[in-house]
Amino acid sequence: MSGAALTRSPAASQPAGPPPAAPLLAGPRVLSAPRLLLALLRPRRRPLAVVLALSAVESAPVLLSGLLIAAAVDHGFLAGRPGTGLALLGLLAVVMAVKAVATRLMLPVLAEVVEPLRDDLVRAVVTATVTRAAGGAEAPDTAAVNRLTAQVESVRNLVSVLLRSSRQLGMSLIAALAGLLALSPLVAAIAVGPVLLALAVFAWLLPTLTNRQRGQILADERLTAEVTPILAGLRDVAACGARDQARATVDAAVSAQVVATMSMAWAGTGRRLIVTLGVHVPLLVLLLAARPLAEGGHLSAGEVIGAVTYLATGLDPALRMLVSTVGGWGVALLVVLRRIAESITVPAAPQDGTRQNPVGYGLRAERLTFGYAPEATPVVRDLELAIPEGAHLAVVGPSGAGKSTLSMLLTGLLPATGGRILLDGRPLGECAARTVIALVPQEAYVFTGTVRENLGYLSAEHPQGGDTRLRASAAAVGALPLVDRLGGLDAVIEEPASLSAGEKQLVALARVHASPARIVVLDEATCHLDPAAEQRAEEAFARRDGTLVVIAHRISSAMRAERVLLMDGSTTIAGTHQDLLTRSPLYTDLVGHWRGGARHPSSERTQ
Repeated sequence: MSGAALTRSPAASQPAGPPPAAPLLAGPRVLSAPRLLLALLRPRRRPLAVVLALSAVESAPVLLSGLLIAAAVDHGFLAGRPGTGLALLGLLAVVMAVKAVATRLMLPVLAEVVEPLRDDLVRAVVTATVTRAAGGAEAPDTAAVNRLTAQVESVRNLVSVLLRSSRQLGMSLIAALAGLLALSPLVAAIAVGPVLLALAVFAWLLPTLTNRQRGQILADERLTAEVTPILAGLRDVAACGARDQARATVDAAVSAQVVATMSMAWAGTGRRLIVTLGVHVPLLVLLLAARPLAEGGHLSAGEVIGAVTYLATGLDPALRMLVSTVGGWGVALLVVLRRIAESITVPAAPQDGTRQNPVGYGLRAERLTFGYAPEATPVVRDLELAIPEGAHLAVVGPSGAGKSTLSMLLTGLLPATGGRILLDGRPLGECAARTVIALVPQEAYVFTGTVRENLGYLSAEHPQGGDTRLRASAAAVGALPLVDRLGGLDAVIEEPASLSAGEKQLVALARVHASPARIVVLDEATCHLDPAAEQRAEEAFARRDGTLVVIAHRISSAMRAERVLLMDGSTTIAGTHQDLLTRSPLYTDLVGHWRGGARHPSSERTQ
C-alpha cells in the first residue's frame, strides 16, 4: 500500500461505521459461491422481480412462433386464404414488437442490480484485506489487487451477461418445449430424449469445467502474487544478485498460467457435443420422418414447419445459450465468487487473553532475517536490535542495503523468514490490536476528500482534541501553511494529483503525528522536502510522545538521532553518531560525502 500511513490500531483494523457490504464479510467459515451470490442479489429483489416479468414477455415470440406459423400454413396459405396466413404472421410480428419494447425497458432495471453489486464487492474485498493485514496475523495479501480489479470486474460483467442471457435461456427453453408440446406431442416426444441426454452430458462436464476455470483463476492470482513483490523490490533483487532467481520465479508463474488457460480451452470443446445431441439429432430425425408422418396423417405440413421453427429458432438458441452462458460464464462466475468468498473471510475475534495488551512499546529484533526468495542472499541477516520505548533511531546505509525492507519488517508488513520481532517482550503478531505502529513511506497517499478527512482518518477512534489537534499536528510538522492555502480543514481536495510530492508528504506526516501511534517509522518520508522542512518534521516527531525510527534520506537525520544503525548488506553497526565516526570508515565516508556536497541536493542522499 504505497504512500499510505499504515497503523496497527483499532482505527486501521475496524472501519469507521458499518459499510454497506458488511453482511458479505464472513467469519472463519467461507461462504459458498451460491450463498454469496444470493447475499449480493437479495437486497435487489424488486428489480429482479421486474426482470422476471419482462423476461416472460420476451419469451412470448418463442412460445407462439411455431403455433402461429403452423396455423398460417395450414389454415391460411395451403387453405387458399393468404389473408388469414398474413394476419397470423402479422400477429407474430406484433408479438415481436412487444418483445422489443420489453427488452428496451429491461436495460435500466438490470443496471439497478449490477452496478451496486460491484460496489458491495469492492467494499467487502477492501475491508477484509485491510482488516486481516492490520490485525497482524498474516502478511498483506498482494493477490488482493487481482481480486479487487480483475475478479470484481469479472463478477460485474458476468452477472450482467447472465442476467441478460439466462432469463432468455430459461424462458426460451421452457417456451420452446411448451410450444412444441402444444403443437405436436409426437414431435415433442422425439425431441425430449436427445434434450435430456444433452443436459446429462452437460451436467457431467460441469465439474471439469469448474475445476479448470478455478485453476485458471488461481494461476492468475499466483502470477500477481509472485510478480508484485519482485517488481516492488527490483532494487533489492539487483543488489543481492538475484536476477536469475527472479526471472525463474516469473517464468514459472507465467508457464503455469499458460497451462491453465490451455487446459480450460480444451475442456470447452466438449460443449459442442451438447448442441449436437440436443438440437441437431432431433432436427435430423424430424426431417427424415417428416414425409412418412405427413403421409400417415400424423403431421400436417404446417406442423412440420412449426416444429422445425421450434427446434431451429427456440430450442437451438436456448441450448447454445445454456452451453455458452452456464457452461462458460456461469462456471466462471461461480469460480470467481468462490475465490472472492475465500478472500473476504476475516479471522474470528481473538478470545480474551489470546492477545495481551502491551505494557510498554519497546521493540526488539532477535536474529531477524529476511530474503525475497529461499535461494536469494538475505537482505537482512541475523539482525540484533533493541529500540527502547521513546527512543529516536536513524537507519542509514548505501542503496540496496535493506533499509526499507527493515521498515516493513518492524511494522509487520513483511513476515520475517527467520528470527522474530518482539513488542514489549511478545511476538509482534500476538500483541493486542490497540498496539499502534505507524509507517509513513516515501510515496505519501492523499485521497479525494476534505483536508480534515485526510488528516484525521487514523484518529477516528481517538477524537480527543478534534480540529485543534489536527491543526496542532499540521503546525508541528510544517503543514499548516498548506492547510490554510487549501482553504482550511473543510476544504475539499478534489484532485490529489494536483498536490506536489512534498505537499503530499506533509499531509501524511501531519496525519500520523495526530494519530495515536506510539511507534512511528519514517521510511524516507521527507525525501521531497528541503533540509530545513525535513529537520522541522523530524524534530516534531522526536518531541512527540513515543518511539521514532527514521530511514534516513540525508545523513543529517542521523546527526539528530540518539542512536544510528548503519546497514551495509549483511553487516550492521549500531551506536551514536560520534561513536560510528570512529568505528566505521563507511559511515565516515557517508558523512564526508554529505558535508562535501551539501550545496548540491543530489549529493545529500545517503545512497
